Amino acid sequence: MTAPTLPALTSPPAGHPARRTTTLVAATLVFFVITLDAVIVNVALPRIQTELGGGISGIQWVVDGYTLMFAALLLSSGSLTDRFGARQVLAGGTALFVVASVACGLAPTLQVLIAARIAQGVAAAAMMPSSMALLNHAFDDARRRARAIAVWAMGGAVASSAGPVLGGLLTLLSWRLIFLVNLPVGMVAVILILRSVETSTHSAPFDWAGQATGILAMGGLTYGVIEGGQAGFTAPQVIVALTIALVAGVGFVLWQRRAQHPMIPHGLFRDRNTLIPMLIGFGFMIGYYGLPFVMSLALQQERGLTPLSTGLVFLPMMLTGLVLTPFTPWIIERVGGKRLVVVGLTLMTAGLVSIALLPPATPFWAIAALMMLTGIGGPFVMPPTTGILLGSVPAQRGGVASGVFNTSRQVGGALAVAVFGVLLSSNTYTAGVTASMLIAGAITAATTIAALQLKR
Repeated sequence: MTAPTLPALTSPPAGHPARRTTTLVAATLVFFVITLDAVIVNVALPRIQTELGGGISGIQWVVDGYTLMFAALLLSSGSLTDRFGARQVLAGGTALFVVASVACGLAPTLQVLIAARIAQGVAAAAMMPSSMALLNHAFDDARRRARAIAVWAMGGAVASSAGPVLGGLLTLLSWRLIFLVNLPVGMVAVILILRSVETSTHSAPFDWAGQATGILAMGGLTYGVIEGGQAGFTAPQVIVALTIALVAGVGFVLWQRRAQHPMIPHGLFRDRNTLIPMLIGFGFMIGYYGLPFVMSLALQQERGLTPLSTGLVFLPMMLTGLVLTPFTPWIIERVGGKRLVVVGLTLMTAGLVSIALLPPATPFWAIAALMMLTGIGGPFVMPPTTGILLGSVPAQRGGVASGVFNTSRQVGGALAVAVFGVLLSSNTYTAGVTASMLIAGAITAATTIAALQLKR
């Protein structure tokens, strides 16, 4: 007697609405875990420092080890996405992210934790541009794409909202849980990615020289700034690092202008609707990424709050983004993407400058209320900026364009942590917060002026 056979599990055909939905859910989950990993760690930094040691420079590397590799490899990941296919790159990157997250959660020393965070950054670099490119393949209609991007952004908004409080709750048990929480979400995401839409590929030679000089420039600059805050900017290792960054940065620019197959395609920035979004991404992340890093340390180290209480102070800011994100497509259709970006950046600037000028004993509810102005920047700035960028490049360049865009964002975040950490360590926390937020406010104000030059 033969055993009954079960019907084979098959995916819907390519182009089927169910497959587009699966693609959207997969890309959204990917953005969720990437964003969650960036924000959830902030409230746990004092506990990590207490258990593993390392001083403020050590916890800066816990944050920037992830962000730096994320930024440094995004450009190449965009090219790899176009060459091997968004679905394949996204699945491999997500699987690596899950493994690296487990390594973070089990790390016995600070050095091992930083190494695992670097591996997470490598994975995230593959995941971000491929998730955006996957949406570009699945939704070729401009209106549907705008709505899909809004849903995708919702994954980041939910992660941003849940991150501080979830991080505070988990840290009460163990800071290691903030990394292990990525395991179940990441595994579900991999399964859905494998059932998502097929993606096209085209030849995209790998720019080894561009990648090497890019890593050296970003790594040297970040190392130089962080170590300069501890050893002084005249220390030999700092001078060497900053010199390497300068030489590599110049080499990167010169090579990109001469290379036959550069990481950044010739002519990509001729249209201001592709150049200005890069500036917006950089300036936005200085404030949006720098604020939680600075205030998480200040609220716990200076004001004595617990990780959970610190997360609750951030909750109104994060919920603001969560509530507004679903309405972003509707607002864009009525007021226009450019106008919404300008309004969002203006509100962010007001919030950052206001926080910088607060007296030391400001009630926590007032701090939370002012941080909500920065929270508005999430749904008001990033979705329309992303839509303007993707609408200004051919679909086959979606991976490269999204890679360059997200590189600008991550470089802004990495430099914010490096510079603001130096300001916190070389001053009182009150003076450090004031200087950091004034710098962030000034950069966001300059970004607002740049946004006025967008075509739409």
